[in-house]
Amino acid sequence: MSLEPSADPAADRRANYDYRSDDVDRPALVADLEAVVDCEVRGDSYSRQLYATDASAYELTPIAVAFPESTADVAGILEYCEAREIPVLPRGGGTSLAGQTVNRAVVLDFTRHMDGIREIDPEGRTATVRPGTILGTLNEALEPHDLKFAPDPAWGDKSAIGGAIGNNSTGAHSLQYGKTDAYIEGVEAVLADGTVTRFGESTREEIGERADPDGDLEARIYAEVQRILEEDADRIADTYPDLKRNVSGYNLDRLVAEARGDELPGGEDTGEPGTVNLARLLAGSEGTLAIITEATVSLEPVPETKAVSLLCYRDLHEAMEDVEPILAHDPAAVEVLDDVLLDLARDTAEFGPVTETLPEETNAVLLVEFYAADADHGKAQVAGLLADRVPSATPAGEPADDAPRSDTETPALAALEAYDAPERAKLWKLRKSGLPILLSRTTDAKHISFIEDTAIPPAKLPEFVERFEAILEAHDTYASFYAHAGPGVLHVRPLVNTKTEIGLEQLHGIADDVTDLVVELGGSVSGEHGDGRARTQWNRKRYGDDLWETFQDLKTAFDPDWILNPGQVVFREAEPTDLRENLRFDPDYEFDAGFEPTLEWDTDNGMQGMVELCHGCGGCRGEQSTTGGVMCPTYRASHEEITATRGRANALRGAMSGDLDPDEAVSDEFVEEVMDLCIGCKGCAIDCPSEVDMAKLKAEVTHEYHERNGATLRDRLFANVATLSKWGSRLAPLSNVLPKLPGARTALEAVVGIDSDRPLPTFRAKTFRDWFHERGGARIDERNATRKAILYPDTYTNYSHPEAGKAAVRVLEAAGVHVAVPDDLGDTGRPAFSKGFLEKARETARENVTALAPRVADGWDVVVIEPSDAVMFQSDYLDLLGSDAAERLAGSTYGVCEYLDTFRLDEGIAFDERAATDDLVYHGHCHQQSVAKDHHAVGILRRAGYAVDPLDSGCCGMAGSFGYESEHASMSDAIAEILYEQVEDSPGGRVVAPGASCRTQLENRPDATEEPPTPIEVVADALE
Repeated sequence: MSLEPSADPAADRRANYDYRSDDVDRPALVADLEAVVDCEVRGDSYSRQLYATDASAYELTPIAVAFPESTADVAGILEYCEAREIPVLPRGGGTSLAGQTVNRAVVLDFTRHMDGIREIDPEGRTATVRPGTILGTLNEALEPHDLKFAPDPAWGDKSAIGGAIGNNSTGAHSLQYGKTDAYIEGVEAVLADGTVTRFGESTREEIGERADPDGDLEARIYAEVQRILEEDADRIADTYPDLKRNVSGYNLDRLVAEARGDELPGGEDTGEPGTVNLARLLAGSEGTLAIITEATVSLEPVPETKAVSLLCYRDLHEAMEDVEPILAHDPAAVEVLDDVLLDLARDTAEFGPVTETLPEETNAVLLVEFYAADADHGKAQVAGLLADRVPSATPAGEPADDAPRSDTETPALAALEAYDAPERAKLWKLRKSGLPILLSRTTDAKHISFIEDTAIPPAKLPEFVERFEAILEAHDTYASFYAHAGPGVLHVRPLVNTKTEIGLEQLHGIADDVTDLVVELGGSVSGEHGDGRARTQWNRKRYGDDLWETFQDLKTAFDPDWILNPGQVVFREAEPTDLRENLRFDPDYEFDAGFEPTLEWDTDNGMQGMVELCHGCGGCRGEQSTTGGVMCPTYRASHEEITATRGRANALRGAMSGDLDPDEAVSDEFVEEVMDLCIGCKGCAIDCPSEVDMAKLKAEVTHEYHERNGATLRDRLFANVATLSKWGSRLAPLSNVLPKLPGARTALEAVVGIDSDRPLPTFRAKTFRDWFHERGGARIDERNATRKAILYPDTYTNYSHPEAGKAAVRVLEAAGVHVAVPDDLGDTGRPAFSKGFLEKARETARENVTALAPRVADGWDVVVIEPSDAVMFQSDYLDLLGSDAAERLAGSTYGVCEYLDTFRLDEGIAFDERAATDDLVYHGHCHQQSVAKDHHAVGILRRAGYAVDPLDSGCCGMAGSFGYESEHASMSDAIAEILYEQVEDSPGGRVVAPGASCRTQLENRPDATEEPPTPIEVVADALE
C-alpha cells in the first residue's frame, strides 16, 4: 500500500494534487485566519468556486472556505470576522434548495472534521453530535439500538445534522414525527462575537434573570426573547399558520407555545407552561442567529414494520380531494405523484411494469404508508383504508372494527398493496422515479425550486392545486406536483429559463402570485426547505410589517452587525434580498467551452447542456455504507468537494462560463486537480439524479488538453496497451521476467511514472485466440445451435488471462451456442478513450463496427468477457460514431453473463451441484453498473448452484490505468480500502469479480490468497 488507509491520499509525496488552485484571492485574510485558528482555511479560486453553489438555483462566490476542527476554531473565526464585519456562513452538506448555504462570506464546512458522534444514550434515547454529522451516518450508528433520528429529509444520507437544525428539516414521515425542532434537547453555540454558550431549557424566570438590554451579547439576546414573549406573543399566535409544516421566518410560534404550554399544530404537547427551550429557537434560523457546534437530540424507536398502499385516481384533483379522508386513518406518510411524473415513470424499464398494473385511466396516485406493530397490524390498517376509500378492493387483511369510515364519496379507482420490504421499496422508488428525469433537462429552461415548498392545510389542497395551475398557465409555463400531500406540502417546480429577462419576470411573478394564494389559504411559503434567497422576501407579506420588525430585532439582538449569513429569513431595508438576484444562470451568463466537442452529444444544448446539468443536490457525497452505488469513489476516499461529481461539475462550468480564468479547463493545474481525479467509473451516469456524465466530459477535456499540450509517454503507452500486450505475449516469458529485475520497477516509476509497488500484468505466450484455433474452433455446429455468437477476444483475456475465454467457450457451448473467435478485430478502443485519445478511439470503433455490423445483420450476437469492453460497444461507440450501424452493434452486444441471462441460455445447461460448493462474494464492475447490466452475473451464479452475496460496492480504484499511475496510487489505495472492508464484512467466502482491474486490486487485498476468478470461470467450474 502507498499510504495508511486513514491518511489523506494527497499526503503521498508523489501526489500532484492538493485539491486547490495556486490562485488565492485574499492571501492576507487567509493568513490572518490561519494565525488565529488551528484549522485549514482556503481562499483559492477553485475552493471558492466549489462553495459558490448548493442544490438551489443560486450562486455566490464566497470570500474563503474554512474547515473548523473544534469549537475554538469557530469562535476564533467569528471573533476575527465580527471585528471586521466580514460575513460568516455555516454549511453542512450543501443540499439546501432555497440558496441559504451560499453567500459572500467565509464559509465554514463542518462535514470535514466536526462530524463526530460524541455520545449515544440508548436508555435516555438521546445522541450528542457535532454539526457536520451526516444524518445517514447517525442513523447507521443507531441501528444496533433500534433507534433513529426521526426527521427524514430526502437527502438524509448526504445532509448534516447542523443543516437539519438550521433548516428545521423534516421529510416524508412528518405526519408521524413533525420537524427537527421537536428533537432538539440542547446545543452548544458560538455567538456572532465569538462567545461560546449553551442553549437549552430555561424557565421564564431564568430568562428574566439573564436578560439585560444593556449587557453583553448573551444578556441582550435573553432580553429580546423576554420582550417577544411579553409584547409579541399574541400577534405571533394569531399570525403564524396553523400548520404542522411551517419553517418560514423564525421559530417564534414554538417559542410562544412552549411558554404558554399550548399544543402545537398537529397536537404536539409542549409541556407545562413557563419553560422554553431556546435551542429550538435556532431551528430554521439558517445560521443567521448563532453557529451550532454541538447538539443533543432525542431519538425515536424504529417501527417494527410498515405497510404501504398505492391508491389510483383519474387526475390530481381527485387525489387531492381524497387526502383529508385518508388522514383520518392516521398514516405515517401520504405522498402524491401526478400525471407528468407517472408518464415519465411509464417510459422507464424499471417502473414501466409497475405502472402497467394500474388502471389505464390512472393519472395520479397517492402512496399511503402505515407504521405497524407486526405484519397483521399493517394489513389491518391497509384493509381499513381500502374499505373506506377503495371499497371495490379485496385487501390482504381484515379491517379493525373501529377503522374510520368517511361519508365523502371516494374517487379512487383501485389500489396496490405492499408488505414485504422489497415491494414497499419498489412503490417508494416509483414515487421518486420521475424527479431525476425532471432534473435531467439540458435545455436552458429548467424545473427550478423557488415555490416548490409551500404548505397548505390539507382540506384546502384541491382549491390550492386548481388555482396554482391557473397561475402557471397565466405565466405560460407548467410544473409537476408531487411529494408530501399528507401534511399539505406539495413540491412544484415550474419550468423557467432564467437566462432570459422574460424568465426572470416569470420567476418573480409566479412566486408573488403563489405567495398571495398561500396567505389567503392560511398556508406557509415554506414547509420544509426554508426561506433562503428564494423566499426570504415573501416573509414580510406572510407575517406582516410588525412581525417582520420582530424578526429584524431578534436578528440584531443575536447578531448586532448582521454578519451571520445575512439576507436569509430577514434582511435590512438597505440590503434587500430578491429572488431574481445571484442566480446561477441569468441573462448575463455566457458559456464558452473554448473548443469544439469531439464526441456526439445527443442532449439539448450538446456538451454545454451536460456541463450545466448538475443541480447541486450532493448525491455524489453519500458514503458507501449509507448510500451505496458507485458514485463517487474519489469523494468517498478523500471527502474533498473537488473530488465529488458536483465539485467537478461546478469547477468545469466555472471554467467554461468565465468564473475562472479563460482556458482554465485545459490548464495543467485544472487537469491535475479536477479532471485527472475523475477515474471514469461512470457511476454518475446512473447514480446522479440528473445523470451528469462526468466520464464523458473528462474524455472531451482530456482530448482537448492533448491537442493543445501534447501527451505524455505514459499516456501514449496506456492508450496503446493492446500493442504492448501483443508484444508482451510474443516475448513471454522474458517480458514477465524483465520487470522483476533489481531496480527495474524503480526506474520505470522514475522515467514513466508507473507505481513501483503495483503488480504489473503478466503475459501468456499462447493467447486465447491461439487456444481456440488449436482446438479446432467451434464445436457446436451452426445449423444446430441455439444461437451464434462472436466471442470478442478482448486484450486482457487474449494476452493475459485466456482462462476466462476458455471458460466462456465451455459454458456457451454447453448452452448450445455456436461460438466464433475472430482474428480480424483489434482492441475496442477503451484504453484510448479513457486516456482522452478520442480520434484514435473513433478510428478503432469505426474499424470494429465495419467488421462486426455485417455479421450482426446476419444474425450473430457479440459477446464480451471484459465488462469495460462490453460497455465500450454498448455505449461509448454511440458517443464516438453516433451511426445507425454503431447503434445496431450496441443492441446486439452483451457481456457474457448478460448474454446467458438475457436469453436464459443457462436453463439448458446441466450443472453439477456438488461442484458449486463455494459461498461467493460478488463485486460488480462499475461500467456495467452504469448501464444497469451488472445484475446478470449474480442470477447466473445462483442458478448454477452457488450462494452469492452481491456487494453494493463502487469502483475498486484501479480504474484501468489510474491505479498504476504513481501520483494516483494513494487515491487508488484509499478507494480500495472501502471495497476491502465490504469484502471483509461479507458472510461469503471466495471473491468473484468480472473486471481485470477489479481482480488485480482485490488480489492486493490483505490476506488475499488468489486473484479472484471471473464469474464465467466459476460457472464453468460447475458444469457437469
